[in-house]
Amino acid sequence: MKFVVDCMLGKLAKWLKILGFDVLFLSKAEDDELLALARKDGRTLLSRDHALLGRAKGLKSLFIESETWEDQVKQVLDRFSLQAEVRPYSRCVECNRPLKPLPKSKAANLVTTFVYERADTFAICPSCGRVFWQGTHFNDMEAKLAELLKKSV
Repeated sequence: MKFVVDCMLGKLAKWLKILGFDVLFLSKAEDDELLALARKDGRTLLSRDHALLGRAKGLKSLFIESETWEDQVKQVLDRFSLQAEVRPYSRCVECNRPLKPLPKSKAANLVTTFVYERADTFAICPSCGRVFWQGTHFNDMEAKLAELLKKSV
């Protein structure tokens, strides 16, 4: 599922990308631009703006109820039954492109020696060149993901 997320929901956009979803997020965008992007790409519009959603006639959209990002992510996952489509760490959180596996031998000149010696697997964004690996924060991320993926009743 593909989304376009309004500028009030930056953390939601980031975490949907972390979960592997195609998310367009512009920190500064007019309502007309968001609506046009949703129509052009067949994206679901996520917003906390009643007026914007009122103008989204014929578009798949969702009013985001909570002000906390964790509840926002859970609402989206539950509303669209997306738990089975989650592919954590498969998309660049900066430019939204799918990541490509990067052999460890090719990561040597792209990361610090400390990271290279401690990480086993790497991925790279083919668009922006950002390199990803399981760093010291990985266990915390896994715990957050486990909590997010619990289906609400």
